[in-house]
Amino acid sequence: MGDGSSFSAVSRTFLTVALCVLTLLPQSLLGKPAEEEHAGSSALLQRVKRGWVWNQFFVLEEYTGLEPLYIGKLHSDMDKGDGSIKYILTGDGAGSTFTIDDSTGDIHAIQRLDREVKSQYVLRAQARNRLTDRPLEPESEFIVKIQDINDNEPRFLDGPYQASVPEMSKIGTSVIQLTATDADDPTYGNSARVVYSILEGQPYFSVDAKTGVVRVSLADMDRETRENYTVVIQAKDMGGQLGGLAGTTTVNITLGDINDNPPMFDQRLYQMSIPESAPVGSVVGRIWAKDRDIGVNAEMRYSIIDGDGRDTFDISTDPTNLFGIITVKKPLNFENKPSYTLKVEGANTHLDQALRHRGPFKDVTIVHVSVEDVDEPPQFDSPAYLIELPEDAEIGTVVKTVSARDPDAANNTVRYSIERLSDPEKFFYIDITSGSLMTVRALDREERGWHNITVLAMEMKDPKKVASVSVAVRVLDVNDNPPSLMHYLEPYVCEHAKAGQLIQTVTAVDPDEPLGGQHFSYSLAPEAANNPNFTLRDNQDNTAWILTRRGGWSQQDQTVFYLPIFISDGEEPVKTSTSTLTIRVCSCDKEGNLMSCNAEAYSLPASLSRGALIAILACILVLLVMILLMLSLRTHRKKPYLCDEEENVHENIVRYDDEGGGEEDTEAFDIAAMWNPREAHHHLGKMRQDMLPEIESLSRYVPQACVMGGGSGNSNVHGYVLAKLLEADMDPCAPPYDSLQTYAYEGEGSVAESLSSLQSGASNTDHEYDYLNDWGPRFKKLAEMYGVLETNTPPMW
Repeated sequence: MGDGSSFSAVSRTFLTVALCVLTLLPQSLLGKPAEEEHAGSSALLQRVKRGWVWNQFFVLEEYTGLEPLYIGKLHSDMDKGDGSIKYILTGDGAGSTFTIDDSTGDIHAIQRLDREVKSQYVLRAQARNRLTDRPLEPESEFIVKIQDINDNEPRFLDGPYQASVPEMSKIGTSVIQLTATDADDPTYGNSARVVYSILEGQPYFSVDAKTGVVRVSLADMDRETRENYTVVIQAKDMGGQLGGLAGTTTVNITLGDINDNPPMFDQRLYQMSIPESAPVGSVVGRIWAKDRDIGVNAEMRYSIIDGDGRDTFDISTDPTNLFGIITVKKPLNFENKPSYTLKVEGANTHLDQALRHRGPFKDVTIVHVSVEDVDEPPQFDSPAYLIELPEDAEIGTVVKTVSARDPDAANNTVRYSIERLSDPEKFFYIDITSGSLMTVRALDREERGWHNITVLAMEMKDPKKVASVSVAVRVLDVNDNPPSLMHYLEPYVCEHAKAGQLIQTVTAVDPDEPLGGQHFSYSLAPEAANNPNFTLRDNQDNTAWILTRRGGWSQQDQTVFYLPIFISDGEEPVKTSTSTLTIRVCSCDKEGNLMSCNAEAYSLPASLSRGALIAILACILVLLVMILLMLSLRTHRKKPYLCDEEENVHENIVRYDDEGGGEEDTEAFDIAAMWNPREAHHHLGKMRQDMLPEIESLSRYVPQACVMGGGSGNSNVHGYVLAKLLEADMDPCAPPYDSLQTYAYEGEGSVAESLSSLQSGASNTDHEYDYLNDWGPRFKKLAEMYGVLETNTPPMW
């Protein structure tokens, strides 16, 4: 590298000196100028000859001197050397890279030039009069070319590189092609001529000196032995000669896997166990046939090829396609078989035909599975039961006998019961020992067509061991319901209807569901068989027509007709019923549309629809209810006490919500005191305890008279009342109200018993008052007022 540097410096100095002697020479030195045309011609029409004389400039790149690099000299033949001409330089890099002496025309480079950045510069020169700044010559163009030197080493632009080649590849197998680029001029010398060589990675790989292709140079390289290699490649210019520049890069080569290794189980015998209660699909364990290969070349497929558990167990590959998962295929039973043996094979799924001679690519192992004993709950003889039962089955009918047993060797006794949430209405009962399921209530398919019952079986010695089974009871239909007409039929006949006119199509319904479908027959009831107004026609399609027998209908004569219709179904046992159809006589328009069904039809305004009228009536009804409610609340509202002593209220009405006891009431008042008012003052401290008035008196002051002794008759009563007033006024704990109660022949001691209306609203039955005639003359007037009037009304059909 030292010799190369000296050579480059010497060549650079020589070229610099050679180019510095290039100057612009006068045109007279290069050749005689052309003869001038017609000397006497006008100066304005005289053709001006080009006065520039130069050569094309060449300059070496990467000049490192301290002084500006002399490029050349511009000179015009009009320049007399007196400084009257000014040279101007424009174009690429003028002023920044290149400068010109405006007096002498010398051109210098003031910046370092790099051919790899810019290989040539286009400049323009012009000579002008220094005083007038007028151009003396037309502007001319010249080129400064940068000459290349070997100053750039080859470079690998995409390095470092990653490459892969299959293991066991043959010698000469191409791995990757590398390309190095040199920024020097490829048309000038050997500066850009590159040669490749390998510095690291031998003897495994080699590189082609001209093309840069990396190839395998060692046979049978095994990935399982060594997978990754690092190769260093060098690129050198100048054709690899001494003094050339070099660049290096790294290639990381990975050996790709091929299926060249057979799988192998790490164990010849696997021991596994699983409880007998494990459900189907449970995992018993997993096995692995290891393969030194990777990826798809290590993927396995497992199968059970022999053994007594081929039908009981199954094996599959896990999502990674590496492990074999053994699962339960059928229910296990320790008592029947406590262990199984499986012969399992594991084989590669992706085989390379060229490497079959390295096979076989599969392996075999033995798996021993032990079944663990578990105390199991009872097992029913069927996973579910489906029973069909007619709805007219008698109570106590045995529906089904379920059976369950303890599968363990102990074979404990089993008891049965019904899970009550499955039969909340208790339609069924099961015998605790035999498992016989029977009905305890009558069934009705129309109310409930299915009963889903859960039967429990429990071990006697261990109540925690409980099994359940579903029993579905389907209730079969029996013809036990009579047919009837559909509801919401509102037939009517127009007043102008003629005989034989259809007024209504009737249809019957039956909650029963016979297998062959419903078949209804219609006729008029026997009592209406000779009805003069209407007739019935059975259409034989489960419908019937109601037709008129006459014309001349009038609301004034009769507004409603009742037509009894006899309906029969077609199933055994046959069920029949009689339904009465109410037919109204209505006023209709000419097209037969209903107008009114009242005897005195109210004509609605044309602008008021039926819906609007209903809304108005509803509003009126709501207002009436609100008014009644307000009145009711007002009557029940209690009035407050008045504390103003100046108010004097003499009349008070006291209401009690109970009935008097009549002559037998001995708690309200002492009847003896009414006949002996002189003893009243001895009981001033006694107060009524059985009831209190609902409204207290508003009077605090009542005029009183002196209590007079003696007398009889009315004076006794008058004295008693005065005594009571005195007692109320003298008692500080009693409210100041007057109390007046009247009892007359009412209560348990009376012949009429109680006449009170209290609690009479609790009964919804109509009162009959025929018994009033038996009460004597005192109730004769009531008997006449509430007597029953017998009226005989004619039939309506």
